[in-house]
Amino acid sequence: MTPERDDGGRAPLSEDELLLREAEKIVLAIGRMFPGLCEVVLHDLRHPDQAIRAIESNLSGRAVGDPATELGLARIQDPGFPGIVQNYANSFPDGRPAKSTSIGIKNSAGTYIAAICLNLDVSLFASVARSLTNLVRTDEQEQPLTETLRARTVTELRTVVEEFAAARGHTPRSLGTPAKKELVRSLRTSGFLQVKHSVQVVTELLGVSRATVYNYLRG
Repeated sequence: MTPERDDGGRAPLSEDELLLREAEKIVLAIGRMFPGLCEVVLHDLRHPDQAIRAIESNLSGRAVGDPATELGLARIQDPGFPGIVQNYANSFPDGRPAKSTSIGIKNSAGTYIAAICLNLDVSLFASVARSLTNLVRTDEQEQPLTETLRARTVTELRTVVEEFAAARGHTPRSLGTPAKKELVRSLRTSGFLQVKHSVQVVTELLGVSRATVYNYLRG
């Protein structure tokens, strides 16, 4: 890689410095996109004792010039270390849980010269997740009926009546009075008698009068 001159046009930049300068842009952009949520750190692995070169959205309390972490030291010692270590569990100094990703940067010689580390504060999400879990949880208790939040239809009404009768080896009209009474009451409980013209449909299917249907409901 041909060395480039710095912004002042004075001294040429080495390949390593050019890579680090470009990496700083990435750290700056990502950190400012997720302020207070995701810490983004650039480690200069050429100087492990003063590795932190840039830090945005600082959540760990570290500062520029602080030393490399254990993972950074492992990269320095092993050229074959994975280029990306994704979504591993971590924690901030105050104990808050974090989810971290570390991205190694090599020069053309295959040497790790830097790493960009992202540390996501998941304590905020854990609290939200617990709140959402509580919000969507339903009570585990026996319900008197199964409720749906949509309007019933006449077609569904006919199907329910026919299936009720078939399960008992009858047609709707051949059902005995106790079974018809049970059916009519179950239709009321499940909301089918709120359907327009439902009582008329029931009388036709069961072969009874409207008065009989109302008597089933009262009895």
